[in-house]
Amino acid sequence: MYLKIWMKKWLWSILICVFLLFICFLLLLLTTVKQNKEPSNEYVINQIRLQVNNVLLYIEDHFTNLEQNLNLRNSLQEMSNSQDIDITVVQLDGRIIYNSIEEDPSQFISLKDDLHYDLFTSQQLAGKVKIAFPIINDKQEQIGNAIFTIDQNVLLPVKRPNHFMIIVISGSLCLFIIGLALYMIRKANKEILLPLNNLKKSTEEIVKGNYEQKTVYPRVDEIGELYAVFDQMRLEIKNLTQQRDEQEQNQKKLISSISHEVRTPLTTIKAYLDAISEGICPDMDSLMSYIQIMQTNTEKMSRLIDDLFIHTLKELGHIPVNLTEQYSKDVFTNILHPIHHYVQTTGIHFIEPEHIPNVLIRVDEHRLEQVLSNLITNALKHTSKGDSITVSINIENQLLSINVIDNGNGMLPEDMPFIFERYFRGIQATGETAVKNEGAGLGLSICKHIMEAHNGSISFKSKQNRGTTFTLTLPII
Repeated sequence: MYLKIWMKKWLWSILICVFLLFICFLLLLLTTVKQNKEPSNEYVINQIRLQVNNVLLYIEDHFTNLEQNLNLRNSLQEMSNSQDIDITVVQLDGRIIYNSIEEDPSQFISLKDDLHYDLFTSQQLAGKVKIAFPIINDKQEQIGNAIFTIDQNVLLPVKRPNHFMIIVISGSLCLFIIGLALYMIRKANKEILLPLNNLKKSTEEIVKGNYEQKTVYPRVDEIGELYAVFDQMRLEIKNLTQQRDEQEQNQKKLISSISHEVRTPLTTIKAYLDAISEGICPDMDSLMSYIQIMQTNTEKMSRLIDDLFIHTLKELGHIPVNLTEQYSKDVFTNILHPIHHYVQTTGIHFIEPEHIPNVLIRVDEHRLEQVLSNLITNALKHTSKGDSITVSINIENQLLSINVIDNGNGMLPEDMPFIFERYFRGIQATGETAVKNEGAGLGLSICKHIMEAHNGSISFKSKQNRGTTFTLTLPII
């Protein structure tokens, strides 16, 4: 669900709750007013009974003497004044024998009209309750009536609520809830929806291939963290895209370079085959010379195809390296012997190790031969006739160390950080070398991958015009 729709639903929910809250306040107010206006009859009569109980008992005890005894009449008058109750005592025939209101000259009352035992008929005057109670003697016989007139406010001192304040408080509460909801909507629009819309636009730009639009959020909160991660993702996609473009460009260069490199020896081989088939060779020596040239170009093509094949396997992530336990002396003797013959044919002096340590190692002899052949071929590209290439093997820190040393041109300082990168070929040597500097720039990258697959390493030291030393290390079992 979109956040905007979610917020609208919540706003409507809040408004409905406010409306219901206001209705509840009105119902509560009406109920309170009704209760205040219409008190319970039973409750009022009980209140009156409690209020006049002492007076009524006094009258019952002295009813027979009340009319003649002045002291009793004065005591009853004091009770009337202290409790703010008007008292009238009448006999069963309606004759008044005591009245606390001295200004009232009445001697009789109408038993039918003035005697009220219930609350409904007792309220003859506004704000007054005039009610009668029977006077009972010791034999439980009625001997008269006592009429009490009580101020209603004294009888039921009700504190009426301030209706205006209730309305003001409830209205203020409703306005506060509405204002809070509007503030939440505004805050969400400003701090959530607007940043998310900006992030959406940035995402659309990335989809279009525009990775330069930087996303910035000034606050440090959840949205700020999201912006930071998004911008990091943008930079990562930008770098990956650049790497992909560079890789595609390098692959195109690789295909073009290998096509050119393969075409040259193929053209040479074809030319010599045509010459042989046409009978141009005058003698066997010339024929053997032609064959040697074709063999050299065939080996060159084979190296290029091997490099391309290994590179393809590396790109797919599975160069086959089958490690087996072997003794180092037999392995390196088998590798270096054919290489020695090849180097000697180029006019370079090849110095094999005087002593090969015979220790147990886990290697793939074929892949290790590719590494050493690549390093020595690389040395031939930087040496000229009369120079030397030396291979030494020794044990250092429980590791088998193989050094390939040449005293050729060395590397340029600006090339050294990149020699293990794919497709990097470096600056071409200016002088004449034993082997032409040809290739696709894959050899050293493949060597590094193969050595890492052996749980070993490859490193180098080089100084311009002083030569280069490559060092391979292999763990000893």
